[in-house]
Amino acid sequence: MTGSHPTRSRLTAALRPAAFGADPGGERMERIRRSPNFANGVFVNPVGARTVPSGSMLKFASTYFRKEERVRRAPAGTVPVHPTTVADLATPPASGLRLTWMGHSSVLAEIEGRRVLFDPVWGQRCSPFSLVGPKRLHPVPVPLRELGPVDAVVISHDHYDHLDMPTIRALVRSHAMFVVPLGVGAHLERWGVPAERMTELDWHESTEVAGLTLTATPARHFCGRGLRNTQHTLWASWVVAGSGRRIYHSGDTGYFSGFAEIGAAYGPFDTTMIQIGAYSDYWPDIHMTPEEGMRAHLDLQGGDPVRGIMLPIHWGTFNLAPHPWEEPAEGTVAAAEEAGATVAVPRPGQPFEPERGLPLEPWWRAIAARPVTEVPAAAEGAVEPAAPAGPSGAGASGATGKRPGATGGADPAMPIPQS
Repeated sequence: MTGSHPTRSRLTAALRPAAFGADPGGERMERIRRSPNFANGVFVNPVGARTVPSGSMLKFASTYFRKEERVRRAPAGTVPVHPTTVADLATPPASGLRLTWMGHSSVLAEIEGRRVLFDPVWGQRCSPFSLVGPKRLHPVPVPLRELGPVDAVVISHDHYDHLDMPTIRALVRSHAMFVVPLGVGAHLERWGVPAERMTELDWHESTEVAGLTLTATPARHFCGRGLRNTQHTLWASWVVAGSGRRIYHSGDTGYFSGFAEIGAAYGPFDTTMIQIGAYSDYWPDIHMTPEEGMRAHLDLQGGDPVRGIMLPIHWGTFNLAPHPWEEPAEGTVAAAEEAGATVAVPRPGQPFEPERGLPLEPWWRAIAARPVTEVPAAAEGAVEPAAPAGPSGAGASGATGKRPGATGGADPAMPIPQS
């Protein structure tokens, strides 16, 4: 009798839950080996990067678990999720470009009549387990089933806060195409995404979906979901171009000189979506600080601060690093002011069209554990949204000063710099 031993198969399945995904094999692995970005059995970064925490982990742990530091890593009140996202999205954007930050790195981009969903994570935890791992600090702004049609789902890399198995399985029921970095298709295949609805790209490769050109571009990060991080799945930033509009999503990345090269080849951009959260001195090469994120934005725009806008992402939703919860937003606003650039920091779920006014209200200050009093000058064309009411959240006047309950709170799990 041939085939795998049933006991061994059950043991393997138990040790590798479905959320871990699958390792590439067969022709997929052969294509990976042919990649110019694959060397010595692993994908490599465009420039050197330390992908494991540096410094004393004992010192890091003592800082991370200190009570006063732990409190500052979560909001002191309810995050004011935009209350009318579903209704707002029902009307097509008048300008041809609308962006909705759903929290963390999840963004719905509506561009020239098409809809692209970046790094959708609708799960309650960014973890392979339902009871362990960083938990949401705010609810999702809109149920996935009410999001409406999506033309393309774009994934930057396979870490849990960017690639969420339950969300992907729900999106299989849509008609969306899945566009992912090389090797990530192995995970999607295990979760039921049909091969004909999946495109895997190496850096600087492109595909067309519904009239949009999607291009995978370099990033400085790493990959891995299971107990063995084989580095056999690529990480990427993304360019989405229509006939007249271009947007950029950084995924997760450390700062590197390649941003200027990406901008020269594919820019300038109407909007850049840039990672500015979950940074630390313990992993300086794989995530950017707000100042580095602004520098990346300027590089992508050819050094011109008046070109396009920057939407900061990868903050506010999950507790993944030792910095204060509000620091990424505050630092980005300060960096933009110093550079003379334009930045939009919407509430989760707040759609906006860059050409029709930007969400510039510093809503995070009312719920910061450490009060923030500096308020930037009001910008011309700013959209000052009313404080949301009801169960979705509270505005500045509705902040209670209490820590979040079922929808958030600092998670006791030690962060891993894989986000």
